[in-house]
Amino acid sequence: MSTPSLPLTDRSDLAPRLRTAFLDADFTADGLLERLGAPAYAALARAETVPALRATRGGTPLDTLVRLFLLQCPVTSAEAEAALPGGLLGDAVEGGWLRRDAAGEAGGEVVRAVIDVRPYGGPDGQDWFIASDLGCAVGGAGGIGSAAEGVVLGVGGASTTLAGLTVRGPVGDALDLGTGSGIQALHASVDATRVTATDLNPRALRFAALTLALSGAPGAELLEGSLFEPVDGNRYDLIVSNPPFVISPGARLTYRDGGMSGDDLCRTLVQQAGDRLNEGGYAHFLANWQHVDGEEWSDRLRSWVPEGCDAWIVQREVQDITQYAELWLRDSGDHRTDPETYAARYEAWLDEFEARNTKAVGFGWITLRRSGAAEPSIVVEEWPHPVEQPLGETVRAHFARQDYLRTHDDAALLAGHFTLAPEVVQEQIGLPGAEDPEHVVLRQHRGMRRATQVDTVGAGFAGVCDGSLSAGRILDAIAQLIGEDPVRLRDQTPAQIRLLVEQGFLEPVEEGTRTEA
Repeated sequence: MSTPSLPLTDRSDLAPRLRTAFLDADFTADGLLERLGAPAYAALARAETVPALRATRGGTPLDTLVRLFLLQCPVTSAEAEAALPGGLLGDAVEGGWLRRDAAGEAGGEVVRAVIDVRPYGGPDGQDWFIASDLGCAVGGAGGIGSAAEGVVLGVGGASTTLAGLTVRGPVGDALDLGTGSGIQALHASVDATRVTATDLNPRALRFAALTLALSGAPGAELLEGSLFEPVDGNRYDLIVSNPPFVISPGARLTYRDGGMSGDDLCRTLVQQAGDRLNEGGYAHFLANWQHVDGEEWSDRLRSWVPEGCDAWIVQREVQDITQYAELWLRDSGDHRTDPETYAARYEAWLDEFEARNTKAVGFGWITLRRSGAAEPSIVVEEWPHPVEQPLGETVRAHFARQDYLRTHDDAALLAGHFTLAPEVVQEQIGLPGAEDPEHVVLRQHRGMRRATQVDTVGAGFAGVCDGSLSAGRILDAIAQLIGEDPVRLRDQTPAQIRLLVEQGFLEPVEEGTRTEA
């Protein structure tokens, strides 16, 4: 399958003019939802286009733009002219965004899109647009995935997950490594003074430039090359990457196959990131990793963390090798080839895993923060449960808590003040009519939505933490209430306090904000 042509970019005025036409027609994320309705909008995410086609029969400029750029349907020249007035249609055809075709036996002329353009709502309500190859955006006509070499994907679940994980705030230099259609660079442009975006695929850099220009965002430095090679020795305050992490036999598809053996690409990317981060800087990655027979996957991931960095690694999903191979064979449409070709490619995946003694593949998030700590905090955990995006502030708070715990021994914990985190509730589990519950569980309704079992002392302690009393004084009061030796309680409880702080159920109160009772 050949790679589609790419729109020309020498008309610097074209993207801003198209953006104006899109906004005038309300071809935005909000406008799209209102025009299609929630059911048809949701169906697009499943690559089902019939409801959206039914909703856009009216022939308005918005209907035309949806059909052209999102559903990849032909429209009449008159409809296209109404949606792109003032000579814009002709310029868009000349610029390579659209093409004119004969309508066939019926005669006349129709206009078709050459690229996919998807409205995308920014974090602060910005009207953004993601440019990608036809049929390669969730919410587009064909869904994601392609067998075309060099294809550039649009926005999908992985890219929005990474955007939601990223710690936000003003930074100097940001790097989007493996930018694709430029989604992460677009997000970074909100907070960063300078944005650099790299990709091995030069077409991806062209699409990233289109995405930024269509979205009215500042331009980025666009560099071609693999991993950190294009940025020489530069350092950054923020690094984000949704790399081609798929563990596959070979590098047939640039957009997903890393070209290195096993999970070496993800390992290399993480290990090299440490020297590219400024002090206090964050690096966020999505990754796949092998579960090797006879080896703990968590130990494998710990070995990737570079010196001088704290890390939080979360495994979100695990698939056995057959599930994994089938997922990515379907992603590229190989299941639609002849049975012999499909079977041969399936065999190649299993041969690859067998050669590397791989029994399963994990998927998740890796966040690094350059702290320079002598004893870095490396948290590796499995959390397949639902979370609440965006998680950027949750990630920031996680590392702040690690700093606190690293500098507070048990005595300092007992002298500290804490508050119960917002949205934490207590659940009591036991037989109906029983005098005491069998289990007491604290549950978060925000962020990671964790739940943890605590004993009576832990539940009572958390319940009265409002920042006014030190942990030691609270424990003394609990000891008096239950008839326990206060010295013994002070000795036993810090481990539980430490766990509740680490998992975000309790928040330390800064000294300047305390109000001692």
